[in-house]
Amino acid sequence: MSPKILVKGRTCPFSSFFSFSAVRILAKSPTFARYRRKLQFEDDINLIFMYTSYNRLGKNADEADAEEIIDMASKASFTDQQMQVQENVHFQIKNFCTVMDEILLPGSAVPLTRPIKRAELSLRLKDSIGYSLDVKPSQIPHNEASQGLYLNGEANVGAVIAIYPGVIYSPSYYQYIPGYPRVDARNRYLITRYDGIVIDAQPWGYGGETREIWDSSTMQDTRPDTDETMLGKALENSQVGCNGEILERRNPLALAHFANHSTEETVPNVMVCPYDFPLTEKNLRTYIPNISFGNAEEQKVRRLGSSWFRGGSRNSRLDDSDSDGPVLKTLVLVAAKALCDEEVLLQRPLWYYSVDEDED
Repeated sequence: MSPKILVKGRTCPFSSFFSFSAVRILAKSPTFARYRRKLQFEDDINLIFMYTSYNRLGKNADEADAEEIIDMASKASFTDQQMQVQENVHFQIKNFCTVMDEILLPGSAVPLTRPIKRAELSLRLKDSIGYSLDVKPSQIPHNEASQGLYLNGEANVGAVIAIYPGVIYSPSYYQYIPGYPRVDARNRYLITRYDGIVIDAQPWGYGGETREIWDSSTMQDTRPDTDETMLGKALENSQVGCNGEILERRNPLALAHFANHSTEETVPNVMVCPYDFPLTEKNLRTYIPNISFGNAEEQKVRRLGSSWFRGGSRNSRLDDSDSDGPVLKTLVLVAAKALCDEEVLLQRPLWYYSVDEDED
């Protein structure tokens, strides 16, 4: 049924109230565009809330659980849904990091990791969690598709299947993004969160074969398909840069930037989800494939509290007593359906936008 509005005591179809030219004006309005992005972002969080909540209940979840989660989603505020999504994603990230430690660390007395190649690590991860990732030619019939991201194995709906790696830029550091102001003219590995945080995955490339300190001094050697002087020009005469971090460059899930967008003939099977990694979790930091440019990581959020799921009170609200802490604002890909040996395809959400749009 078409939406209707009340005009002078009578209802009229919404579409007949505005002329075609008026609709075109609205569509071009920055305010209207931001409103559409906001609505889409809230809808996406609502879906991710349900997907990740169902996933967290485990393989024994049934239809009754699904119905309860849907009911929770209809009653919870948007803020509570955001917080629960963060907790659900962080729960999976912690499990992933635990598995990685079990594979790579031979014992607490030995500080070095096992000399395992990235390919072998990916296979061992699949044995533990049921899936890993491959990068190979995409099946998308588009000239710019080239490489694509493939899930090797099986993943349930709501599973975190990939992390978007790279350098994080807050809006105050946009001018340092290589190629600024037309930053995406020569870089297709940029993505923007709803809050304006930009992640440049191009320096990460395919990752590496070691656990190493990764900072701005090593970026030019790992940045594929670009003019290496771009970064140098951005940093020239600048006192700001990236803080070096010891990162696991063999991370099998740090490949989200190779996922292609779906086409009219294909259906997206993952959703882009903001994830704020709490930097107080120092034992997990090496598996988060991001570094911040400048002080981007010093933004604060309220830490997560009690869960609504098994093991606690489902009806309890998140604990407000936890203190604020610094976070690293990144993105993950969440399965929107059960996946099995298939190409990972995402639908660019309306809340995604290019940095260039804000420069016009």
